[in-house]
Amino acid sequence: MSVCAIAVHMSPIYSYFDEPVQVIVRGLLPKQTVTLIARVKDVKDIIFQSSAVHQATENGDVDLNSSPSLSGTYTGVEPMGLFWSLTPLTPHNKLTWWDASRPLLVDIEVVSHERAGLVLAKETHQRRFMKEGVQRVVVTDGGLRGTLFIPPGPGPFPGIVDLYTLGGGPSEPRASLLANKGFVVLALAFYRYKDLPKKVDKLDLEYFEEGVCFLLKKPEVKGPGVGVISISKSGDVALSMASYLPGVKAVVSINGCCANTLFPLKYKGTVLPPLLPDQEKMIRTEQGLLDISKAMPNPMAEENLASVIPIERADSHFLVVASEDDKNWDSVFFAELAGQRLRAHGKENFEVVRYPKAGHFVDVPYMPFYPSGVHAAAGEVVMFGGETTANTHAQVDLWGRVQEFFRKHLDSGHPQCKARL
Repeated sequence: MSVCAIAVHMSPIYSYFDEPVQVIVRGLLPKQTVTLIARVKDVKDIIFQSSAVHQATENGDVDLNSSPSLSGTYTGVEPMGLFWSLTPLTPHNKLTWWDASRPLLVDIEVVSHERAGLVLAKETHQRRFMKEGVQRVVVTDGGLRGTLFIPPGPGPFPGIVDLYTLGGGPSEPRASLLANKGFVVLALAFYRYKDLPKKVDKLDLEYFEEGVCFLLKKPEVKGPGVGVISISKSGDVALSMASYLPGVKAVVSINGCCANTLFPLKYKGTVLPPLLPDQEKMIRTEQGLLDISKAMPNPMAEENLASVIPIERADSHFLVVASEDDKNWDSVFFAELAGQRLRAHGKENFEVVRYPKAGHFVDVPYMPFYPSGVHAAAGEVVMFGGETTANTHAQVDLWGRVQEFFRKHLDSGHPQCKARL
């Protein structure tokens, strides 16, 4: 057998992070069994690895579009399995990538199943975040901190504020990938980033209002309003933005809460007190992880009503996403309460999407599954829930829904934006 004849072929030769890749191994012996191993290193130098055992066809090929994985980090026919099943070798870590202008490098090896450690072929694939012509601008205007992504072309384009998790930093991967689709996106940090405070005891909605105004003043942004995409804690910030800021016209809340959580939220003369977790309802599992899924109390209890966000005030549309196996908190319950509140005020300006077996972190397509990690508020490793395959399929499905939602409610017919999905 000629080792040189064995090769890994990937199409396209590089790809964007939210797009699929075709992986084919050629030159193997008929029915030869091999192990495919993928590895990446994130910006924190955490190594993520996945594997799949495959048997070649009579022609000596392994095509991940049709060849089932017999064992490994996933099983069955999953064309992108090597990418989304990447698992941190140091447990409880999320794949982190701060600078979207740099591609993520994925090394794929074909290893002999009979002779452990014998590498038969190897290839490196670039997973890019920014398409050619997309501008990446670091934002330091006034007190604002974040990164702005502007699509190529004359515009104007729909504008989106991207808020990420409790850590407070910006999500450049999601923001840049949305910019590829024809949106101007401000990935807005709100603490724990550069010269922003490392800790906060309150949030001021006027900071987020400044972000909305910053976008609307850009000549590349089509008004009269912008969208907001959010996840986890930033979900209640997004709902508050829609409720108090007239410039917000469309909100995606992924596994958020219908009440203001963890910190007081101030806006001019109004203060929403925080809904706080009940420490006694946090449970230690046999694996030593913390289960906080039942810790957040019912927002509708009389003592908590002041924390509930008055979303009925909003002149906005809502896409509320809830994972049924969210272990961070009861996202389904919170989504139902939000819908009930809107309906009680005669409003039908919302859609609720539920994902069975998905966990708290429903991110961009093919982002590796993150079932547990250090919680920014709890300060230790907690369960985030979900099942790997279900979570992956939820991410792919939601990505299309998010683009369609923002086009429908922010774009009145700009041809360049409509042409991109």
